[in-house]
Amino acid sequence: MLSTTSECGLLGVRDIDFRLDRYPPSPDLAELVERHWVVSWALPPGRRSSVALLPHPCVNVVLDRGVLAVAGVGRERFSYAYTGEGRVFGTKFRPGAFLPFLRRPVSTITDVTLPAARLWGPPADGLAASMTGPVPELVARIEEFLRVRWPQRDPQVAVVGRIVAALLRDREVARVEDVVDRFGIPARTLQRLFGRYVGVSPKWVLRRYRLHEAAARLAEEQDRPWADVAAELGYFDQSHFIRDFHAAVGLTPVAYAQACRRRSEPVST
Repeated sequence: MLSTTSECGLLGVRDIDFRLDRYPPSPDLAELVERHWVVSWALPPGRRSSVALLPHPCVNVVLDRGVLAVAGVGRERFSYAYTGEGRVFGTKFRPGAFLPFLRRPVSTITDVTLPAARLWGPPADGLAASMTGPVPELVARIEEFLRVRWPQRDPQVAVVGRIVAALLRDREVARVEDVVDRFGIPARTLQRLFGRYVGVSPKWVLRRYRLHEAAARLAEEQDRPWADVAAELGYFDQSHFIRDFHAAVGLTPVAYAQACRRRSEPVST
């Protein structure tokens, strides 16, 4: 199926002290599950590092240090500090695709992380306890857990998915008004749809995907003029781009590219 989230979002130069691996879901789950992911690390004694992220408009089910949690869409960047050896495993749902599991507006868990047992009861704790061993076994266990609880099909999930895919890929979709014209959905209806299914507004999703790509390009092409990147992503007002980038990342585009050139630690909160 067509992806509805980018592979960007990690800030700074990748894979300095950690490794990110992604795994596709089984075909029968791909309508709602975007992918599984694992961040792993092995640092020498006494060393401490961190990874920083601009979150996606997605709900994740995350296993971290034996605790299984449901993480709603996070609107702010965050950093995760780590030492020694370890890993974090996650299952990323497509934007809008977690509502059939949650059975209430996804906006109610925006910026919220809650124990998975609060949603699924004691079986979630049992799942967490069983999730040890190689990554393929973790994928198999979480997928079987989801299959048992697979919800009835909600056609609105597919509608949201098509809109989000356009926000991700189509450069001609530069404003919410373009979505309204393209899909024939009134603006207020679109806002309500995204609030209920995604947890954030369509404008937020569009801006976040553009900033994901901007940060990735500046990290990979550190000597490239940031104004060129901004223009390619549809930012024709350079001051607007600088404000959005600084608000999301915490650095100006120039300062961010310089930090990447130095291979500094990822941007912190």
